[in-house]
Amino acid sequence: MKYYIIAGEASGDLHASNLMKEIKIIDNNSDFRYLGGDLMQKQGGTQVKHYKETAYMGFLDVFLHLRRIFKTIKLIKTDVRNYKPDVLILVDYPGFNLRIAEYAHIEGFKVHYYISPKIWAWKQSRVKKIKAFIDKLFIIFPFEKEFYKRFDYAVEYVGNPILDAIPDIDINFELFREKHKLSDKKIIALLPGSRTQEIKHNFPIMTKVSKRFPDYQFVVAAAPSLDKKLFEKYSENKEIKILYNANYELLRHSEAALVTSGTATLETALLNIPELVCYKGDNLSYHIAKRLIKVDYISLVNLVMQKQIIKEFIQFDMTVENISTELELILNNDVYRNTMLQNFKEMKKILGEKGASKRTAEIIFKSINQ
Repeated sequence: MKYYIIAGEASGDLHASNLMKEIKIIDNNSDFRYLGGDLMQKQGGTQVKHYKETAYMGFLDVFLHLRRIFKTIKLIKTDVRNYKPDVLILVDYPGFNLRIAEYAHIEGFKVHYYISPKIWAWKQSRVKKIKAFIDKLFIIFPFEKEFYKRFDYAVEYVGNPILDAIPDIDINFELFREKHKLSDKKIIALLPGSRTQEIKHNFPIMTKVSKRFPDYQFVVAAAPSLDKKLFEKYSENKEIKILYNANYELLRHSEAALVTSGTATLETALLNIPELVCYKGDNLSYHIAKRLIKVDYISLVNLVMQKQIIKEFIQFDMTVENISTELELILNNDVYRNTMLQNFKEMKKILGEKGASKRTAEIIFKSINQ
């Protein structure tokens, strides 16, 4: 079977690669073509474009790159038509993917959406497009079932693929430290995002915080698509180490983490690492988003639990003082720290069992063979 997959950012690349892995087990004749990243590339097939060429953040950044975005949309539409896949699989990334979905539906291709766009947070009107153009929608959070039920749209709840993505890591701190040339100080992990604009707005403040905690070493879990020079450009502390392709190892050996919003907040919690969320963008995007967003939290941890489990410091609240105060609590107040960890355990129960990638692959394969 022929599978065309579109994943427009780092987390999508991760989950799409695991889905590809499971599809290959079921379908010995699988052939892949995709817009994606390095992890998808490792699974084989043909990469039409790397997601780093499409990863724009915020209204202003998107506006400034509209010509390039529309050029890519045109390229992908033509490529889908020429490839003639048995199924088009879209992974999150709604602004881009819903345009492709409409085109593919009109052209008569089967369209599946893996990992629902977060339309429950904002742009709920997009549910009309999903109902019109998506043949199957796979959701990964329990609360999404009730949301789509309100719109009389049947979905497939497959569980959360992050549970599949996190490997069992058995490497002690000494080996990890030697491997990456780190000091023997305890580690604070920095996860500043996977887009250039996220690094520009978030990383300088994170690195200023590091200067207030001289007894710890701050280490960045860097997205593969971002050049080391970008981090060096925006760093206020040149002693901070930058690690690539070692996110889970790093988190396993960290005392705490400073994390931007997104999948990383959930990954950090599932690894039992106390964290705080800090996120800043350009002011125009922030003010527009604030008017549109329909939920009380931006971190997936708090959204899953439907209450504040981890503190969120957004835009003007993202200050060195605020972050330092919260980090101090996480590191030195045992009751505070243990309460957070206990809540992480409750969250794991809500998310359920592993196997989302496998379940999704089985449903997709069955549907295109009916």
